[in-house]
Amino acid sequence: MDARNKDSIYVEGADMRVSNYVLCYTREPQEDIIYAKRLAYSMHLAYSQDGVQYEALNHNSGVLFAKATDNENRTMNPKSLRCPYVFALQDGSYGVVAIRTTADGDADEESKGKILFFTSHDLLQYEEVGLIDLRTDVYIQDVVCEYDARRNVHIIYWQDTQENWYRNEVTDLYALRSVGEPVRTEAVELPRVSADIEGIVSRNVITVPEQIGKRLRYRLSSPYHTATEVPEEVRVSSAEQLKQVKVKAVYNDGTTSWKTVDWELDGIDWDKPGEYSLKGSIHQDQYPFPVAVHRADPCISKWQGQYYFIATNDADGNRTMYIRVADTIHGLIDAPEHLILDAKTYPHVGNLLWAPELHAIGDELYIFHAATPGEFLQEECHVMQLRRGGDPTRREDWSEPRRVLRKDGSYLCEAGKTISLDMTIFEWEHEYYVSWSERQFVPVDIGAWVYIAKVNPEEPWKLTTDPVLLSKPDYGWANNHTFVDEGPFALKRGSKLFLTISSAAVDATYVVGLLTAEAGTDLLDPKSWTKTNYPLLTSRSVPGQFGPGHNSYVIDDEGDIWNAYHARPGVDGPRSTGIRRVHFDIDGYPVLDLTEERDVNPELSRVKTRLIVE
Repeated sequence: MDARNKDSIYVEGADMRVSNYVLCYTREPQEDIIYAKRLAYSMHLAYSQDGVQYEALNHNSGVLFAKATDNENRTMNPKSLRCPYVFALQDGSYGVVAIRTTADGDADEESKGKILFFTSHDLLQYEEVGLIDLRTDVYIQDVVCEYDARRNVHIIYWQDTQENWYRNEVTDLYALRSVGEPVRTEAVELPRVSADIEGIVSRNVITVPEQIGKRLRYRLSSPYHTATEVPEEVRVSSAEQLKQVKVKAVYNDGTTSWKTVDWELDGIDWDKPGEYSLKGSIHQDQYPFPVAVHRADPCISKWQGQYYFIATNDADGNRTMYIRVADTIHGLIDAPEHLILDAKTYPHVGNLLWAPELHAIGDELYIFHAATPGEFLQEECHVMQLRRGGDPTRREDWSEPRRVLRKDGSYLCEAGKTISLDMTIFEWEHEYYVSWSERQFVPVDIGAWVYIAKVNPEEPWKLTTDPVLLSKPDYGWANNHTFVDEGPFALKRGSKLFLTISSAAVDATYVVGLLTAEAGTDLLDPKSWTKTNYPLLTSRSVPGQFGPGHNSYVIDDEGDIWNAYHARPGVDGPRSTGIRRVHFDIDGYPVLDLTEERDVNPELSRVKTRLIVE
């Protein structure tokens, strides 16, 4: 049987110009630190307009991962997937069938005789429906699924370990145990797809409406500057007014960004009305990576008109905490450092000063950070408060660190059994929330999970609700080398609340994931949050930057949002701080991999217009 896919079925009102192609594939694993099996054994996508030349999406990284399964003791069994096959469902959405494996791609006892089924409306966000029982007790080696519109049934073709092929028919794929008995059938041969993509193990191609294909391409690739819109004339009466005139950078996906301009003012007489030819260059601060070596978990905050930088100090084994201050974000790069906390001043703060964050709540300034009296297993979230009228760069003006408390007054975690770290705070719809990472080690290590709770803004070290689990490292990109979700930080954009998290080991495999909630929903209800199946930022996102993660965000005086993060300048390089502008894609989701060259094309940075001095 030839399993060439059919065109997408007709959906009333949809644009059915079938001119785009989507290739489904997996990858061959590379060195464990570069592209491990837990990453390679996931579904990848490539895009083509003509069905011949394919462009790898998402930096040739996976977009669909199998979830881990849970044990009674709260530990997890990591999973991967092989042989994914994407196809159109009868309602116009898409399905994916795949073989669920162990994390390293071996046969999975829990999945014997079954295949994994996902659905998606747009090939971006997926729902893992579950395991379809094929009514056999053998391991599955390959799988294909097609919809027979004439008979209104789905046909699942699969291969056993002896290379025999079978078929099962099912009317409702969501009824996971309702498939018919397997029947021997002829072998299925997938058409060969030739694509110049590193490590590709191709599976199948599906044709999609143009609107689906283009949206996939725009959402799963970094935009780039293609045009600059400049007003035909500018009417102002002073240089100060001219500074407010911006130009619009237009990107290949249709998104835009307003840019300030360094105008050339020689020859302009502001005391004499008249007309001039005005030229200039789009202003762009340069942040070559790294901007601070041995500084991890960076946080930039604005307080009373100045910018502050604080981070984990890897240079001395995390035993001191320094702060910088400057009038601009760019000025922080060369600003002097001021010691505000060390591991000797307080008996309960003796080691591992991790992930400090500066947060303003009303007129008060706080530092949220983690620390321990000495042992790693006593690491706990703490809060420091700046005294009224105090100077953030003076250590004497900061209070003694307080351990975070539950609503009943007990400590957040039991020392020696569970640690807590990376606490952040944010306001949303007139309520204050904290989110943090927590890891139970005793009686068994379950990995680091991200939680959320409300707090009293007058005493932000006290929870006012019980902790609620938001995310655990259930995808292969989050449990690669170790089971970790950590480093939450909130980013607000219109009606959407984004919470970026960092996952996996803090080596070159570190990545950034995303949780999203909508306005008007209950943030303490896990169902209000959508977790993106793939990470937003990886070692493949920006060449030369490995293990990016632990983001924080700050808004500058121009209204631009900047992302401070750490990464490694080389696979084994030190954790170091980087800064990049946050862009937003066609659907309003954050883009964290927009490099300076793509943000402002040097060939489009020069602008000119007609200046009329009034």
